[in-house]
Amino acid sequence: MKVTVDTILSLSESDGVDELQKHLTLLSDDQLTTMLTNSAVKGKDAGVLIKAIFKGSPVSVSHGANRRLLVYKHCIPLCESGDLQTEVTSDIIGLLMLETHSLPGHALATLASLYVDAIKLGEMNSGRSLELFPTILTALAATEALAYGKGKLLFVKSKLEEIALWDPQCVIHLTTMFRDVPLSAEELQFLIEKILRMFLKLDLQEIPPLVYQLLLLTAKGCKKLVLEGIISYFKKQDQLQKEEQRNGDEDVEVQTILQDQLRHVEGTVILHIVFAIRLDHELGREFFKNLKAAQSDPLCPFSIALLLSVARIQRFEEQVFEFLKGAITKNFKDDQIQHSSKFLQELLPQFNSISNMILDTVKNSVFGWDHVTQGLVQLGFILMDSFGPKAGAFGKVTEGASSTAKTPNQLACRLGGQVLLESFKMHEPIRGEILEQVLNRLVTKTASPVTHFIDLLSSIVMSAPMILLESSSKVTETFDQLSYLPLSTVEGLLKAVQPLLKASMSMKDALILVLRKAMFSSNLDGRKSAVAGFLLLLKNFRILGSLASSQASQAITSSQVQADVHSRYNTAANEAFCLEILSSLRRCLNQQADVRLMLYEGFHDVLRRNSQLASSIMQTLLSQLKRYFEPEQDLLPPLKLESCISAHGDQVFIQEPLAHLLCCTVHCLLWNQNIRSGGNVSNDEDDEDEEGGVQSELHTILESITKRMIKSELEDFELDKCAEFSTSSSVGVKNSIYAVLVMGLNEVLMEYNFITANYSKNHFEDVLELFKRYHKVSEILKERAGKGRPTSSKTSRSLLSLGFISTLLTALFRDSTQSREECLSVLRSSGDFLRYSVSVALQKIQQLEETGHTDGPEGQSPDKTFCHLCDITSVLMWRYTNVPSTVEDAGKKEKGQSVSLLCLEGLLRVFTTVLQRFPTRMSNFLSSLDVSGEGEAEGEGSDLTEQTAFYIRQFQRALMNQLSGGEEGFNSKEAQLLVSILSILSRQHNPSSQQFVQMITWTVKICKETNFEDISLTKGLLSLLFNMHVLYKSPVSLLWEMCQDIHSQLGDIDQDVEVEKQSHFAIISMKTAASTTLLVLSQVGKVLDEVDWLIAKKKGQIGSDRTISGNTQQPLGQQDPIEKAVTIQLGTLLTALHELVQTALPTGPCTDTLMRELSRTYSILTTLTKYVSLVVIYDCNVKLSGSHLTPQCYCFITYVQAKVLRESKAIPNLIFNIEQYEKFLILLSKKSKVKSLRFLSIYSQVSEENQAPKKKRRKQ
Repeated sequence: MKVTVDTILSLSESDGVDELQKHLTLLSDDQLTTMLTNSAVKGKDAGVLIKAIFKGSPVSVSHGANRRLLVYKHCIPLCESGDLQTEVTSDIIGLLMLETHSLPGHALATLASLYVDAIKLGEMNSGRSLELFPTILTALAATEALAYGKGKLLFVKSKLEEIALWDPQCVIHLTTMFRDVPLSAEELQFLIEKILRMFLKLDLQEIPPLVYQLLLLTAKGCKKLVLEGIISYFKKQDQLQKEEQRNGDEDVEVQTILQDQLRHVEGTVILHIVFAIRLDHELGREFFKNLKAAQSDPLCPFSIALLLSVARIQRFEEQVFEFLKGAITKNFKDDQIQHSSKFLQELLPQFNSISNMILDTVKNSVFGWDHVTQGLVQLGFILMDSFGPKAGAFGKVTEGASSTAKTPNQLACRLGGQVLLESFKMHEPIRGEILEQVLNRLVTKTASPVTHFIDLLSSIVMSAPMILLESSSKVTETFDQLSYLPLSTVEGLLKAVQPLLKASMSMKDALILVLRKAMFSSNLDGRKSAVAGFLLLLKNFRILGSLASSQASQAITSSQVQADVHSRYNTAANEAFCLEILSSLRRCLNQQADVRLMLYEGFHDVLRRNSQLASSIMQTLLSQLKRYFEPEQDLLPPLKLESCISAHGDQVFIQEPLAHLLCCTVHCLLWNQNIRSGGNVSNDEDDEDEEGGVQSELHTILESITKRMIKSELEDFELDKCAEFSTSSSVGVKNSIYAVLVMGLNEVLMEYNFITANYSKNHFEDVLELFKRYHKVSEILKERAGKGRPTSSKTSRSLLSLGFISTLLTALFRDSTQSREECLSVLRSSGDFLRYSVSVALQKIQQLEETGHTDGPEGQSPDKTFCHLCDITSVLMWRYTNVPSTVEDAGKKEKGQSVSLLCLEGLLRVFTTVLQRFPTRMSNFLSSLDVSGEGEAEGEGSDLTEQTAFYIRQFQRALMNQLSGGEEGFNSKEAQLLVSILSILSRQHNPSSQQFVQMITWTVKICKETNFEDISLTKGLLSLLFNMHVLYKSPVSLLWEMCQDIHSQLGDIDQDVEVEKQSHFAIISMKTAASTTLLVLSQVGKVLDEVDWLIAKKKGQIGSDRTISGNTQQPLGQQDPIEKAVTIQLGTLLTALHELVQTALPTGPCTDTLMRELSRTYSILTTLTKYVSLVVIYDCNVKLSGSHLTPQCYCFITYVQAKVLRESKAIPNLIFNIEQYEKFLILLSKKSKVKSLRFLSIYSQVSEENQAPKKKRRKQ
């Protein structure tokens, strides 16, 4: 009888189940599967047919169960084949899922094996039938243990473990499937680890959907594992991509990882993770917990981008930025600690730079990462706000954020600025917000320095000026606040936006309007801001025909600013514009002294930049000077000083800074005269006649003032030795003002007469006479200050310009021209004048070091200042090396420091200044110095190391001369200055260079052989030795030798004991031992800092390893290099401290510091006992601390208590730390006696290195 589909369906619809069973029994397996296939392919009645078959195949009988199993085994591959319509496949799988739970256990096991084999063979590519697999596994999980293989075990776990090799094409479908499979924690971990390993076998485009399914799978658990795996994968991909870029694989066909494809995939994955965290906050908490725990595993650009995206979720925002702030500063601090110690550099690999990672994140964000950009902006401003320069006492900036950033805070602030600048360049949508926030901070942060925001604004303007013009309204709104801002902020802001003013007439007009209003502000700072603004405009809106001076060639415009300021229209407009500003500025000449002072200090720079304004400026200065000039030639003094002061009640204050007015006049006159005489500027004849008349008149006035100032006595200015200079009376204040004015006037006239003298003896005699009058007033002020009376202020700044000082010193010390010998001898004969000249140079260098600029012409130009600094240094160096202080002191017995010593002090300040202000130009600086007198710089053409070595040898020779000259020829201050200079220059050597090693060897030799009992010299030499030695190798053995010497010099705390006499370092004597002890203990503290830092690193590594592997045991017979290093460091340090606690130290700072360092040592030893993995350290240190150090500590405490009657906090703290250490040591010994003996061989190693503590014997 032939059985058809229609027959089976009709029997199924009727209640004839028995008849249906009989008909199905007649069908063979092949017939049944053929019938199913045909029905399914045609798409007709496939689902109804399967229902009918199941109805006629009861599970209770074996043939029924087998028939059902046959249907399953046939339908699963049929659905995977892709020959069926989607609707048919869905119907079949749905029916099979409904009937799965009725299948017996062995049938479920068979089906599970079928799926596993198909997966292993890669036959599940479409994944349509995989929806059934979770149902089968769920049904299996509900059964009891099955007989499988040789024993009984849970079948589900066995099936999972069998899936060893998945086909990459089915991994996404499998991951989706396992969401519905009940899994234990172990099974889930196994599964996720397997999926994460599959990442490397998949195409990049397949990663985002797989990550999405993985994140859904984390609902079951293993959140941390999933996040770690995803971050680790992209970290490796980034590294591979960078390697390919570095190797120059530009060909797209050669590259295995395309950058834009990788970045877009990363962006999509970040969105998936952030979306998952929004829905599951526990996932976010796991993310942060993992980042904080993985101390040894640094961040990467992908994880930083992920963090910044997570910051958009409000509840995680604060947490993200606090974590990033901490991670950034920690990275900078760790890097700084490592770079300052050779011991740590050899022990640990160099840290990955977090700043590079963050900047990489900024670069990567250009690939459509809009969800990251907002976080980058926030991070940049948070770093600049948190770590920017702070206002210290009296408004002095405590920490800058310049390009020479050194401290972690400075580096973090600079990084914030870089992030914002790069983000501004790359992302148009956020430019307006960045600009607005920068300008807001300039306006609101009036109480704290904003130099870092001004630098950022300047960089933004230079990078994209035309883009900023689109936001010109924001800039002009800021202009409205100028009169309320600090002067430094106004100057910085106007310099930053200056390129925009040339490109935007509306912005320039808005600024002029604001400045005009500010000119009449009731606020003094507002009026000063107006002057600063107008002067800036005069410098930068040049009139056609103005000389292009070198100073005017600074980078004040950008190539992007297409403003033709030299066109005919602009020239005329600029001339009218500048003359209008000058007329506004003339009104300032009737205002307070501070406002006038700004004008006088700015006129010279205006003239240099805009030489066509010379006539107007010179006429203005002449008119102002005439107000105070006494035209009658017979009257003394030649200037009306009484008109320069003003009184308000009992208060007397300066109204006209006359010396600065004269200084400005002289500089403008001389510069203009040089330019006109050179014929560089063409002008109308009328203008030339007018200018020539002004110049001639000014020269006449200056010559008259010079002659009459020389004739004037102090009494003519109401100043003499009896005059009062107290600040508590109006007469004293008036006299102080007069004294400062007279000194300033004399200085200006000295410069004028020297420059115009043309090496005339008569003029140089006038210069010397002017100096004598200056010197008299200066001495009177010093005398008054010495008597303890409160004088007006500290020594006022010299009005001599830096360029003149350079010229003067060169003439005084280096000019050997025969024709000038006679006239220069006039000035050279005065020791006071020579000392004064060098002292002014020192003052200028100090001002440059502190502020970055100097007073006077060219003082604001870094290039000019650098050139003058090189010239001055050449003279100072030549003078010091060619005229030793011993020769000078023997020849002249004058009060005050010798010129040689002043030159040496100047050299110290110069080297410090160049390193601070011009760190990148140190090589240029050294190569420009000419100390041979032959016009060629020493070491020119050689590298920085050789140049530095040359000058180090010069100063080493000078120091050796000092030390070899005996006590009579020894000058302590000179020796200290030489050591300080050597210390600065030694920092220029690479610690791995041969020159650095030679320097250390020389310093050690000096310390071992020098026996001058000079405390200051000892401190300087030992500090130099320690600072270099720590960059060469660990100083612990050095410390131990010094502790022996100190013990030997000061004796034992037991007076009946005689210490064996030995001396490693002759510089340590009875007189210098106490100060040496403090230096040694300071270095001990630094070594303990390093050990503490290492232990923290090791603890973090242990915690990370425990999290990953759950095992922290060290393999037997092996020792971690960090543990070994800490062992040796602590062992040697304990031996050194053992020497000091036996030493009869003078009570006070020495004993207090020693007890503090002992407390820290025991505290660190206690910390180590709490971590079993680090117990190996104790096997060599327990004996040193327990049997040697601790008993002596108690003896030392008794010694201190007997000497000092007052109570000291250091003693109870030390006792407590010793007892805590012993307590934890006992607990550790009880835990494991075997572990504590594992590495006793290390102790012998340390003992051999340190030897035993020194023997002592009783006095006979």
